[in-house]
Amino acid sequence: MENEILTEENYNEIIKVRRDKLKAMVESGKNPFEKVRYERTAYSADITADFAQYDGKTVRLAGRIVSKRIMGKASFAHLLDGKGKIQLYVSINDLGEEVYTEFKKTDIGDIIGVEGEVFMTHKGEVSVKAKIVELLGKSLLPLPEKFHGLKDNDLRYRQRYVDLIVNPEVKEVFESRSKIISAVRSCLISRGFTEVETPILNTIAGGASARPFVTHHNTLDIDMYMRIAPELYLKRLIVGGFDRVFEIGRNFRNEGMDIKHNPEFTMMELYQSYADYGDMMKLTEEIFTAAARSVGKTGVITYQGTEINLTAPWERLTMIEAVKKYTGVDFDTLDNDTASEAAKKLGVVIDPKKSSWGHVLYETFDQLVESKLIQPVFITDYPVEVSPLAKRIPSDPRLTYRFEFYIYAREMGNAYSELNDPVDQKERFAAQAALKAGGDEEAQPQDDDFVTALEYGMPPTGGLGIGIDRMIMLLCDCASIRDVILFPTMKPKA
Repeated sequence: MENEILTEENYNEIIKVRRDKLKAMVESGKNPFEKVRYERTAYSADITADFAQYDGKTVRLAGRIVSKRIMGKASFAHLLDGKGKIQLYVSINDLGEEVYTEFKKTDIGDIIGVEGEVFMTHKGEVSVKAKIVELLGKSLLPLPEKFHGLKDNDLRYRQRYVDLIVNPEVKEVFESRSKIISAVRSCLISRGFTEVETPILNTIAGGASARPFVTHHNTLDIDMYMRIAPELYLKRLIVGGFDRVFEIGRNFRNEGMDIKHNPEFTMMELYQSYADYGDMMKLTEEIFTAAARSVGKTGVITYQGTEINLTAPWERLTMIEAVKKYTGVDFDTLDNDTASEAAKKLGVVIDPKKSSWGHVLYETFDQLVESKLIQPVFITDYPVEVSPLAKRIPSDPRLTYRFEFYIYAREMGNAYSELNDPVDQKERFAAQAALKAGGDEEAQPQDDDFVTALEYGMPPTGGLGIGIDRMIMLLCDCASIRDVILFPTMKPKA
């Protein structure tokens, strides 16, 4: 069958026909799955991009048949390989009757190797005139019909392998993902950072406020946690004498799923000794500039129909300034009681267990301001209650040297002037432990070994974490995080 139009009625019949073809080939001693190697000399995109160099030359290509048009003693087909698609001209005169008959029996989706001469048709399409055709792998399931494609998002994410075949733009996103991550890595290495690896299985789930995944180690007979952040290990390396370190890797958080969240996601986290959060702002802008350039974008980009100006420097607002700008309430003039009253008048929902001035300021920002932050902006000076690992601002100990940066109303990254006072750190861990005991599953646990590390002495340090998936969403104009993760987490089908 060629270019099958799939319906519920013919689907099973198409599968049966394909399996019967395979059975016949095996019985005749021509099992396509016995082929182990095929030597290629060119790719489709190379030929179409530089036709003059290839015109008249013999090439060897391999890939998947994605269309086929039988015209008696001659046929046209399109071959999809790792770089693109190219037309094949296949005729009985060039192949001989036996091989041409076998070619006519191939199906859309079959993997073939082709040796032939490059030419251009009278309609101006670069093509390959096949001299030898070999079946290298049999497709037993039909691909989605080409005009309708694979459009069901749930099915696309579950069967990414099919999605990549029939929706070429999807592959482009993941090629861009690779370029962006490489650009981030190169940007940091060029600035003297050392790439390291830290444990993914932890005995303490620290470094961020999040609910962890719990597993059990049988030999040690202890519960362990998938890491929610590499922060505390990376800072141990700064204590140990590394000057600049970074890690790009998976984190795991046992939380909800939506267009911005997947239970496993990719983070870049770095630490630089003798630097502060001001240095981290500058480095953030440099990283985004490098990442954007790697996929051919600079300055103003378009995301989901909205123009975003990535040109540095980005706007900087303290959290107090941002809340005042967008709500009119100046928290700098309020105490605990008046802050709660003002927030409630604005409609902010406040947890009675978290009703301090700092918690109320943060909730007001989170509920009323974040959604308004479309252009890149650094929101700085977070309350100490929500920043257990950041250094206090001496002139206002309620606040810390911390920022998060926002683009398109999304938090894209987090940074601190890192807390290196072991006494203060131990007290903050104790406060977090009290919250956890009170039922806050996202509060950070006490990490006594990390406090011990700080007691040996950690230099002033700047730290930065960037959500790689969200960066890729922005730069590739993808609406959902599932569009930039090859195999996103999905609820199993019954």
